[in-house]
Amino acid sequence: MTSDFTDLPAIAEPTFSHLPVLPQAVITGLGLRAGGNYLDATVGGGGHSRLILATASDIQLTALDQDEDALNAAKKELAEFGERVKFVQSNFANYQFSGASFAGILADLGVSSYHLDTPERGFSFRHTASLDMRMDQRQSLTAADVINEWDEKELADIFFKYGEERLSRRIAKRIVEKRPFHTTTELAEAIAFCVPPKYRYGRIHPATRVFQALRIVVNDELKSLETFLEKAPQALVLGGRIAIISFHSLEDRLVKHGLRNSPLLKVLTKKPIIATEAEIAENPRSRSAKLRIAERVVGSE
Repeated sequence: MTSDFTDLPAIAEPTFSHLPVLPQAVITGLGLRAGGNYLDATVGGGGHSRLILATASDIQLTALDQDEDALNAAKKELAEFGERVKFVQSNFANYQFSGASFAGILADLGVSSYHLDTPERGFSFRHTASLDMRMDQRQSLTAADVINEWDEKELADIFFKYGEERLSRRIAKRIVEKRPFHTTTELAEAIAFCVPPKYRYGRIHPATRVFQALRIVVNDELKSLETFLEKAPQALVLGGRIAIISFHSLEDRLVKHGLRNSPLLKVLTKKPIIATEAEIAENPRSRSAKLRIAERVVGSE
């Protein structure tokens, strides 16, 4: 049987997008102040950071990202701002907030189009590549390690918990029967051909949720987000704001409860801010974006 996922046309060399999602809502929501010190905890291509820095000539910004490619792209995009920007390679959960005081903190969660469009990073099954999925390529655990070494129950559990995949047991059983897997397309095809035809040809590819689950596990995304939500509010000045953009329900649920349950914060968004139809037409990535904002209202003891 011929593959549905190979022989695709060549794509242009991928680059980090500088088109930020929900730009006006982020800038308004952060309540930017002249002379303020800000943290972009997921700088990516630098799109949001550029907007923040352009607001006032004396704004300072720390640009954080665990991905070296992202940080290099941001350095080029933000070069004109010189010493007003400090670049740090770190997962936002591991960032040393101690002693820091920010007027605003921004986190734009999720995988970037760059990662999906760069085959060798292994995030997407649209192109044949090794099963990698590491945001920080200094770490050892890869998606191949998980798929080929974890037992059937462990795989079913993560597919269900992190991918919300209702056929998780069936898929895990098939993977264990057919492994080892070396490439993204091998795995995607095995998943596609073990599910019912109705499911196989549905609105989204049947491997989508499994790939999401693998990415979350490899990068420990939800635990990192929980840690960030605990630590970040303490680094805000009184009246400082935190703005977080999420792209799927698991993230959004953590953000919603993390902001609401913090004793230091007052939530400013009763419901998440979403993109307008005009923005979605211009930037399709914004379709699933949800922005929540909170303000520090309790000072340090």
